[in-house]
Amino acid sequence: MKKYLVNAFSIQMLSGSATVEFKEITPKDIPTDVVSAIGHIDTANVISNILGFKIDMNRINISLDKNTELYVAQLVGGRLPEGATTLPEGSSFRFYKVTLI
Repeated sequence: MKKYLVNAFSIQMLSGSATVEFKEITPKDIPTDVVSAIGHIDTANVISNILGFKIDMNRINISLDKNTELYVAQLVGGRLPEGATTLPEGSSFRFYKVTLI
């Protein structure tokens, strides 16, 4: 099973028509062996601090299939300031597990 962590979901991750389920989870539900697909260093640093383990910046394209566990860290409340290692006041991350049905 492939496991990826992203900070956004894109329809381009699908190969065609599909039904997708989003299930809100907690940071503790993110497996430590997840492969990062986080494209910005500041986002990776903040998520690392939240999860308690290292998340690298890793700009890769993801294709979602039945053998993929996709975890999304969705920033709520604006953009991260440049150089951020913690969340600015008023911002938070919501975490989701995304699966094909």
